[in-house]
This record gives sequence, C-alpha cells and structure tokens, in this order.
Amino acid sequence: MLKNLIKRKKAKVGIIGLGYVGLPLAVEIAQKGFRIIGIDCDKQKVKEVNKGISTISDVTSSELKKQVVRKKIKATTDYRQLKLCDIILICVPTPVNENKEPNLGPVISSTQKIKKILRKDQLVILKSTTYPETTEKIVLPILNESGLKVGQHFYLAFCPERIDPGNKKFGIMNTPTVIGGVTKECTELAILFYRQFVRNLHPVSSPRAAELTKLLENTFRNVNIALVNEFTQLCERMGGIDIWEVIEAAKTKPFGFMPFYPGPGVGGHCIPIDPYYLSWKAREYDFHTAFIELSARINEEMPYFVVNKIIDALSASGVCPGKAKVLLLGMAFKKNISDLRHSPAIKVYEIIKPKVGLVQYNDPHVPVVLINSKKRRSVKLTARELKKYDVAVILADHVAYDYNFIVKNSRLIVDTRNAIKRKYKKVKKLGIQ
Repeated sequence: MLKNLIKRKKAKVGIIGLGYVGLPLAVEIAQKGFRIIGIDCDKQKVKEVNKGISTISDVTSSELKKQVVRKKIKATTDYRQLKLCDIILICVPTPVNENKEPNLGPVISSTQKIKKILRKDQLVILKSTTYPETTEKIVLPILNESGLKVGQHFYLAFCPERIDPGNKKFGIMNTPTVIGGVTKECTELAILFYRQFVRNLHPVSSPRAAELTKLLENTFRNVNIALVNEFTQLCERMGGIDIWEVIEAAKTKPFGFMPFYPGPGVGGHCIPIDPYYLSWKAREYDFHTAFIELSARINEEMPYFVVNKIIDALSASGVCPGKAKVLLLGMAFKKNISDLRHSPAIKVYEIIKPKVGLVQYNDPHVPVVLINSKKRRSVKLTARELKKYDVAVILADHVAYDYNFIVKNSRLIVDTRNAIKRKYKKVKKLGIQ
C-alpha cells in the first residue's frame, strides 16, 4: 500500500517541472531517502540535472550532484516514466497571456499525460500557483477520464509552493506547508508524505481553500508594495519628505505595522501574476477586485516612474537624455539572486532604450540576459567602465556591489533601492525630489 511505501521511504516520486520550485523540492525529498524521477520538456535542463549541474540559485551543484551520484535523482523528458512513480508532483509554470488572463496550458498538458499512466494507489499533488477550483474543476475531471475514482483508487491534493528565491532563513523544510485534499483520504496521504521532509503542516478543508491561501499571501505583498510605491510618488511630488526615513520611523511601532519598501516594480513568478489569477476568477462570480487590480496597476507603472526619474536627473545635470549613456546595475528581480522572471529591471531597460543614446547593464549574478529576442551581456564593473556613463541606475541592491566604489567613480546615480545610505548630491533616490 502507498502508506507503507511512504513510511518506509520506498515510494518513488515523480516531479513534473525542474525549475525554481521543482528542482529544490527534488533535492530536499531525495535527501530524505526518496527516489526522484524528474520530468521536464527542456532537453538541455534534463542533461544539466543528470550531470549534477544546477542553474537554480537555491540549489548548489554539489547538493544536486550528490543525489544524482547516489541515484536518488534522475531527469528525463519521457512522461511515460511516471508509470513507475507512486507520487506525482506538478510544478509547472502558470503564466498569464498578453491580456492578463490565466494560461493553464502547462497544468492541463501535464495532467493529460498523467491520465494516460494513472493507476491505483497513486497520489497526485498540484503545486503550481493557480486560481481556486483548478484542482477540482480542471485537474480532477481530466484524471476522472481514466475511470479511476478519487479518494478510492487514486488521490489528489493541492499544496501551494512557498519558495522565496535567495532566502537563506526559510526553505522547504522549515516553511509550513498548506495541504488541501479532494477527500479526507487524499489529505491524509498528502500529510503523511510531506511529514517525511517538512517540519510543520497545516491542513485545510479543501483544495479551494489551499489555492486561495496562496493567492492571499502574494496579493497581500502586492497590495502593500503598491501602497508604499504610491507613498513614494507622493513624497517626491510634495518634496522635502524622505520616504525611506518615513518607513524607518513607522517601523518603530511594535504593533499594527509591517514594513514594505519601494522599488522599480515587482518581479518573480508569483507577485506580478497572482492578482490577475484572482481577479479573473472573481469575475466568474460577478465580483470585481477593484482594490487588487489597482494595486497591480500601480506596481506595473513603477518602471515608467523610474525611467522618468532617470530622464529628469540627466536633464537636471545638464546631459541631453537622447545622447546619454546609461548603466543599469542589477537585472535580477531582487538582490543576491539570478532570477529574471518578470524582473522590473528588464522593463526599465526596454522603456529607456529608445530614449537615450546607449544602455548597458552589469549584474554579478546574470552574465547574459535575453531582451527583445537579443542577448545582452553584463559589462565589467571597473572604475574606467563606470566613468564612461552619464548615469548609473541601481535596480537590484546586490551585496556583491561595492557602493562606495560606485559612488566614487560614477558621475550621477539613481538609486531605486536605497542601497546608498549616505547623502550625496549626485545620488538621486526614489521618493526624494
């Protein structure tokens, strides 16, 4: 029985999608003794995993290679290998289309492939972020086509991912896992499985509750970031008020306040996407999430606000923006990682490029970036290089940067992250006129 296989760590685990969610999960589960079959449509990624090469910042190549050598992790593009698996985790992307509507194509495609190999005593867990009712109204009907009955022949649950790229304090093991099964039996089996490698579990009454939990978490961040971004714009309009000083002062209140910080926009997979999943689903119930949609719009406008700040700073310094040379520092969506998903820095690059003479970038974590189908390479950050540009723009406050060096060798700086704490005439910050 599946219960006994899980308890003895003899259950084989299939993970569909070896990206920012799937690969760290594969390594964590393998370290606890389970055998993993990783499935991915990217042949290059499969080759790299089988060589023990990790391109995910939260997984070192040494950690991955150790499990590959122990034959605990094997990657393949062959979905038929899922026949060998007792537990299948779906960790595929859930993007939005150009109209900001959910694209569940990867989830549906994966589920259809699972249906072809589905057998008795298998547990299927959806982890991809999505809107409420996806598990029960999208995934379950497809699996039902196999003729097997959920909760009796096979088991289905939703357990949202809670990955925070670059977070050294909280990872898979010490971040509580929310679990919502289609039936009581489904929840119990999912709990039993996760108990083998996660310290704290929080079961909820249904997959719908688990799905909405994930959306609430990320919408909460999106809304509060939008609030502080709007405050930032107000401070700049009013003049003489430092938003960073205001936030530090507000932080001294021991209750009722949680600090969020302004920046060039929001990035990563979840925060820029989740509000649209929620608002799209809400319309099905004649409900319009005006507050949430407004927050998403404010955050999406921040790259434009940053570009205007750069143009104004150049003009005020006597440089014609149309001939200016601009260096962007940091292309990842936040500090100390290489993750480029929905990075606002890329949007800043796209907006400012036709407005100035030259745009280049430096990022110690991102040697190459694809923008508008063209490869751009990080330039070396030397004193000679910095002095070539009319303005340096800090978009990701990586700790690898020597900010004293940057200040010393730059003509003008626009700091969107408050990375430079001291006040300098040539350093212009968001929220400060």
